[in-house]
Amino acid sequence: MLLKEVCVENYTNIPAAIAAGANRIELNDNLAVGGTTVSRGVMAEATKYTSEHHVPLVAMIRPRGGNFVYNDTELKIMEADLLQAQSLGVDGVAFGALTADNQLDVEALELLIGAAGGMSITFHMAFDEIPVAQQAAAIDWLVDHDVDRILTHGGPLTQSIEDCLPQLQVTVTQAAGRIQILPGGGITADNVDHITSTLGVNQAHGTKIIKY
Repeated sequence: MLLKEVCVENYTNIPAAIAAGANRIELNDNLAVGGTTVSRGVMAEATKYTSEHHVPLVAMIRPRGGNFVYNDTELKIMEADLLQAQSLGVDGVAFGALTADNQLDVEALELLIGAAGGMSITFHMAFDEIPVAQQAAAIDWLVDHDVDRILTHGGPLTQSIEDCLPQLQVTVTQAAGRIQILPGGGITADNVDHITSTLGVNQAHGTKIIKY
C-alpha cells in the first residue's frame, strides 16, 4: 500500500485530510517558510484527533524559518518542544540540524535524538543542503543513530521533482533499505504514483498529495 503523508498547516485541514485518505499527517505552522513548530494547543488537539482516527502524527520541530544552523538557545527551544510532543503522545517528529558548512551537526542531533525519547524521527529536507558527495556518509550516521526516515526532494526546491528523480534514486540506493526514504516537494495526487513507482518506494509527502 502507498502511504501518503499529508503536510498540513495548523489543525484546520486535518479532519478533511484524514477523511480524504491521508495515512500520516505532518503538522506544521507557517508553511510559507517551510514549516515551524505549532503551539502546544494545536499539537494537543491534533494529537487527540489523529489518535482517535488511528493516523500517525509527525510534528515539525523547527523554531524558525531560514537555515538549519541552530545556536544553543534555539536547541534548548527544540529540546523543550520535543519533550512537549512526547508528553502529548505525538507519534513522530521531524527535525534537522546542520553546521555552517552544511554537514550534519552531530552534537545538536545527538541532543535532539535523545530528547525525542523513542518517538519516530524524520530527518527533514535539511538533508538536501548537504553536498551530494557527503550524503552517503550522512545516511550512514542517521542509520546508526536510529533515525527512521529522510524527507528529501533530491535537490533544491527550485527544481521540479521530475528533474530530481535521478538523485533521489541514488539516495534510495545508498539507503539500501536501512532507512526509509520519503520523497517530497512538488508531489501531487496526479504524479504520486509515477514518482513512487519510479523510485521503488512505498510512501510520499506533500501538501497536495491527496485531493480534499
